[in-house]
Amino acid sequence: MANDSGRGRFVWYDLRTTDQAGAQAFYTAVVGWGTEVWNGMGLPYTMWTVGGRTIGGMMQLPPAATARGTPAHWLAYIGTPNVDATSKQAVSLGAVLVMPPTAIAPIGKFSVLRDPAGAIFAMFTPEGNGLPEPAAPGVGHFSWHELATRDVDAAFDFYQALFGWEKDRDMDMGAMGTYRLFRRDGAQLGGMYKISPQFNMPPSWTQYIHVADIEATAASIPEHGGTVVLPPNDVPGHGRILMASDPQGGFFAAHQP
Repeated sequence: MANDSGRGRFVWYDLRTTDQAGAQAFYTAVVGWGTEVWNGMGLPYTMWTVGGRTIGGMMQLPPAATARGTPAHWLAYIGTPNVDATSKQAVSLGAVLVMPPTAIAPIGKFSVLRDPAGAIFAMFTPEGNGLPEPAAPGVGHFSWHELATRDVDAAFDFYQALFGWEKDRDMDMGAMGTYRLFRRDGAQLGGMYKISPQFNMPPSWTQYIHVADIEATAASIPEHGGTVVLPPNDVPGHGRILMASDPQGGFFAAHQP
């Protein structure tokens, strides 16, 4: 499998939560993930696994964050060949640096930013010779990435400048406006849409998990303490989706192609 710099690819997913044991019980039951503990940072860090392969991790929200009212949340990491240079570029384009480039030996370096509209995302540069290019996301993997924002054109221009994303096409959603699909190297990664004034929500990223049976997933979420926010819905040409929150309030979505 060829390696690449990972530029523009979603390469890791962190859950920042208030209850690691509760979150672990929820996602292992509802999504079927395995877990693996890593102590490389001097702090217990639980990694999510699918078929023995790590796809993301989980860590406790620090007391300072919870004191500020920061809720449990998912954070996606996007690959870049040089996190220092790309972080500077992002700031020059209007982003705010939330966490400066930080090394995690011997894994790589990451930073956390707030885009010009306010959505939080992270960037990652691996140590060594790049990242293996993955196959199409299977069950249990994250399969879609969706940005709710104030201005789709401005948001797309920002991320395109950083990561080279390509516009796939715009879908007319009627009263809901335009839904812009974006891709990398010809493969769709996700979509962007403008937040309707009637919804009181901040700009944010939502990550979709590929599931085998979305109805079974919808039934399992409340059984294990979560909340279904949007029940299973058809998306023409893309399958079925739902949106939910875990017992600690972490927002996520599920996708059955």
